[in-house]
Amino acid sequence: MSLEKLCFMQDQSFQVAVAKCDLCEFYVLPPSEVLDLGHVVVAYRMVKSHSIDHEIHVGRQDSVIKGEMHPSDDKFSPAFRDRSRLSKIETCGIPVPRVTKQNELLEKNYVRADPSYLKTLGQAHSGWIFGAIAELVDNARDANATKLDISVEMIYCKKSEKHIPLLSIIDDGHGMSHQDVMIMACFGHKQPEEDLRERIGRFGIGFKTGAMRLGRDALVLTQTADSRSLAFLSQSLNENKDNLEIPIVSYQRHGQVMEVDTNVQPEALAKYNLKTIKEFSPFNKYLIGEKAALFHERTGTQIYIWNLDEWGSNYSLEWCTGLNDKSTVCESDIYIRSRRIRCRPGQVSQQVPLDYSLRSYLEVLFFVPRMKIYVQGSLVKSRPLAKSLNKTRVESGIIMGKSVQLTLGRSQIEWDRANCGMFLYWHGRLIEAYKRVGGAIHNADMGRGVIGVIDVTDVVNDGKGRVWVLNNKQGFQDCEPYAILEKWLGQKADEYWDDNYDALQLSKNGILYKPDQEWVQCDKCRKWRMLDFEFDSNNLPPEWFCHMKPFERSCDVLEQKSSGLITVSAKRSGYEFGVSIKSEGDMKDSAPSTDGVSFFHLEGMRKGSQGTRKMARRIA
Repeated sequence: MSLEKLCFMQDQSFQVAVAKCDLCEFYVLPPSEVLDLGHVVVAYRMVKSHSIDHEIHVGRQDSVIKGEMHPSDDKFSPAFRDRSRLSKIETCGIPVPRVTKQNELLEKNYVRADPSYLKTLGQAHSGWIFGAIAELVDNARDANATKLDISVEMIYCKKSEKHIPLLSIIDDGHGMSHQDVMIMACFGHKQPEEDLRERIGRFGIGFKTGAMRLGRDALVLTQTADSRSLAFLSQSLNENKDNLEIPIVSYQRHGQVMEVDTNVQPEALAKYNLKTIKEFSPFNKYLIGEKAALFHERTGTQIYIWNLDEWGSNYSLEWCTGLNDKSTVCESDIYIRSRRIRCRPGQVSQQVPLDYSLRSYLEVLFFVPRMKIYVQGSLVKSRPLAKSLNKTRVESGIIMGKSVQLTLGRSQIEWDRANCGMFLYWHGRLIEAYKRVGGAIHNADMGRGVIGVIDVTDVVNDGKGRVWVLNNKQGFQDCEPYAILEKWLGQKADEYWDDNYDALQLSKNGILYKPDQEWVQCDKCRKWRMLDFEFDSNNLPPEWFCHMKPFERSCDVLEQKSSGLITVSAKRSGYEFGVSIKSEGDMKDSAPSTDGVSFFHLEGMRKGSQGTRKMARRIA
């Protein structure tokens, strides 16, 4: 198109270059300190159309502002004379996807953030790396997944030219569409309007904080019924860059084939992003295809993380796949290498597997477990903690006008480990564990073996969209409702300890206490069923379904409500108790110990007593 006229005009204190052609006029403004840009701003308008859409491109197509303007609109020129208006143009955010021609400049998936921010996000879980894994488990549950696999495997990385560990988290949930993936890539998003009790995700940063704590690079492969998407969040890719790039490739189903979805991205951009992913990851097109085949025409999400966080010269995580270095059988698990116990006021016991064993943590992660979770290929025997207690008492109360229900009871496992405390759940997800309250804060022996379980969803929600839960979901904010709740929990725990102090007993001759009720979970519907009192739980098979003995009913039957003394079958929970009991003569000379049940003398403070007293434990 030939230009008819090119002229420069002086307007107030700056110059505007005007280029006119047959169909449109171009207005070129020089760089401005007001705009804080190191490049020119170009605008255009059509002169042979009554009402057309125009676009203003700021910088290198970092954003596109669309509007409507008539050729006769005399407000066009003043808009450019008033540079204060231009300074308000937003130049950040992910650009609106649009179809471009092959020779047009690619609009990459940029957000306005320094790449170092990815490392900053990971520090949300700097105190405990399992909190990062929990974020990804939460996303799977919110996607209504019924199965989740967590494992670490070795994979060859061509960039580093060696085998490296690859952490994978794979679920069979409903997957994410292109729009969902774009939201996932954003740093925070609007909270859901509906406060669904079963939904955990709320802050919009869980995936980013979790993935970047676990490793430097993460690839997401997700599939819905009619689409598939790849997203790459990488510190390696963004090294020495001024802006953060997140390559995303989306496909649309056409019959049995997935093809690039040109409705949300140009084909050239998809090719560029796919090439970038292959260059900076261990994944080539064959491996990506192999992982996509795991969906088997179903939905789900796969997350792969590599360049894992390091602990000295090794990795922060270590993993066991059933055989240790000496080729002896061990339980498949993922551990925190340091084996450090988390700091809790009043706690002295060093036997807290939940703090360093992923399997132990996932067993009690959810208030009512539904999803099958596998760690290193082995099923986690999840258990509802409130149904694994002895001498159970249910306490109801009102905290700032909101009702709460606390289940208190004795746990043989925690007695053996000299542990106690409250387990606080929010939206059915564990937030705090072994929280000592009341007298147990100041006396290590008080409350030994006593566990409390409570869901505080309503208490820490003001009903106006604000919740007093930390963004990393590992604690609560210091607020009035939580302070009142803490005091109430302390009162109830002290009352329970005072009422049951003399009645607590140890096992005799290695035999566990016999629970009044035992529960088993169906491997199909994931509902919990109460076993008959006469039924021997040792006869349960490794996989149990509702139609089998002793329930022998359909999975459609509603889940039973629990009351009284309840526990989960020791066999299906996977716990072994090698308890050695000393004779009565040995007990008299036995020194206090916190290592096991050989501790038969307890220095404890009873509520209302004048001081400490020594009490011999009765043997059943």
